[in-house]
Amino acid sequence: MLGGAWMALVGAAPPGSIDADISGLRSNRGQVLVCLTMRADHFPDCHDDPQARRMAVPAAQAGALRFSGLPSGGYAIALIHDENGNNKLDTVLGIPREGFGFSCNPVIRFGAPKFAAARFAVTSGTVDETVRVKYML
Repeated sequence: MLGGAWMALVGAAPPGSIDADISGLRSNRGQVLVCLTMRADHFPDCHDDPQARRMAVPAAQAGALRFSGLPSGGYAIALIHDENGNNKLDTVLGIPREGFGFSCNPVIRFGAPKFAAARFAVTSGTVDETVRVKYML
């Protein structure tokens, strides 16, 4: 019995982590709202995703973020620079007035990118991911 339990532990991959570097904030006002998910059907807002990791950090402290204890798999990050602190992305005629960004920094055309465009793999160890914040207005 002990041998089987030991083999199960040896075969289990240790958890991974993500060091996310946030670049391109135009000001230190407000906060940065970050969502990390493994589920395409909950990207980019993580709404109703019980396994999503969310963070709200003051913009002045949002240079480097760490997500730890992650099981292996594909992840995507979405964030907004909520400059006025109202916990949402403000828009005018559907165009974001505040900054936003995604892992893998996909080209933005109309609307948020697909999960696949922002997806990156996490295994054991640490993955470094840089998210550049973009502003439309």
